[in-house]
Amino acid sequence: MSGTTRTRTGAPAREVPAAWLALLAGPLSFGIAGPSLILPDAARDLGLDLGAVTWIVTAFGWAIAIGTPLMAGLQSHQGVRRALLTCAALVALGAVLVVSVPSLPSLVLGSAAQGLGTAGFTTIAMSLTRSARSMGLVTASLATVGSTAPLIADLAGELLSWQAGLALPALSLLAVPGVLRHRPAGPAPDAPFDPVGAVLLTALVTALVFVPHSWPVAGTAAVAAGGLLALHLRSRRDGFVPASIVRAPVFLLTSGLALLLAATNFGMIYLLPALLAGRAGWTSGQVGAAILWPLLFGGLASYGMIAATAKAPVKAVAGLFPGLAAAGVGLACLSLSPAVLLIAQALTSLAAASGQGAFAARAAAAVPDGARSTAMGQFNLCYLLGAAFGPAIAAALTG
Repeated sequence: MSGTTRTRTGAPAREVPAAWLALLAGPLSFGIAGPSLILPDAARDLGLDLGAVTWIVTAFGWAIAIGTPLMAGLQSHQGVRRALLTCAALVALGAVLVVSVPSLPSLVLGSAAQGLGTAGFTTIAMSLTRSARSMGLVTASLATVGSTAPLIADLAGELLSWQAGLALPALSLLAVPGVLRHRPAGPAPDAPFDPVGAVLLTALVTALVFVPHSWPVAGTAAVAAGGLLALHLRSRRDGFVPASIVRAPVFLLTSGLALLLAATNFGMIYLLPALLAGRAGWTSGQVGAAILWPLLFGGLASYGMIAATAKAPVKAVAGLFPGLAAAGVGLACLSLSPAVLLIAQALTSLAAASGQGAFAARAAAAVPDGARSTAMGQFNLCYLLGAAFGPAIAAALTG
């Protein structure tokens, strides 16, 4: 936390260098994008169809969705060090499972454990940033790793095994000693843990994750869980979702825009390969190589964009990044030229990566210091839900 924050033993906490925080957060993207090219190898070796092994990715996505608020709650109530060590144990256990036991149940469990741990790592990293540049480096690492993850995982699969490709999120463990060395600490909790709020939020998030796959059942469950959670929050203002977060207009605005930008970007990522293959006749290899560059551009350029807009008012960034995303969608609608489509993807990628960092910094500043870790958990949850909704919306539009 800040330089004057003290741990329970009285030792001063020092600001954690942004490079360690970026290394802590970035490998989460390996679990999201990395398996895309190695799942066919996994299906072949396991003797299963491709649909069955996609549960590995589904488990990771579900785990990061529920793990983001849960691990933020753990950090808020038990401190950064304990949350960091818990996440490290989960990631290590998950990596061991996916590498050592080549069976689908073990791979699903291992992927879920890695998802829970890396979700916590990302929330911790973002809550420990103390400047727009640091936040920009953390979010840029997520976007940059995500753009290169399929190729890196495929290379790991060729050199070692596809199981090693599934264990790449464990690279985040390399940052744990560096973060711990700075003795990060958080304030002692002001209120006891709220198990009812945690269960209701977990139920709501789980239902929302499955809405794109089974919307009648999951949608009904989401409405029910959301209503119960709202009633609970009215009686428990200092609970798992504190009233200080819910009542912060800037936090709500930036979280909603982050969801919108993520949905737009990941929807474009889903649509672009089919458009390039159908209109230009490109092979899957050509599409993969071509789409890498706009995604990589978005991730790398976002760091400069976040730094450049660090002192801009909320209204300015609230218009800038959605405007970039809208320009990308507009270009894709106006022309199916491969060059134009790639430019469109670059704009939506830049908007999402930059918006995640810029909006996260403002969301954190809009809540009290004691609620910062919880706020980052809720903010990241919104972004991840957008990443889940984007492809489903794109599929519905093209179906």
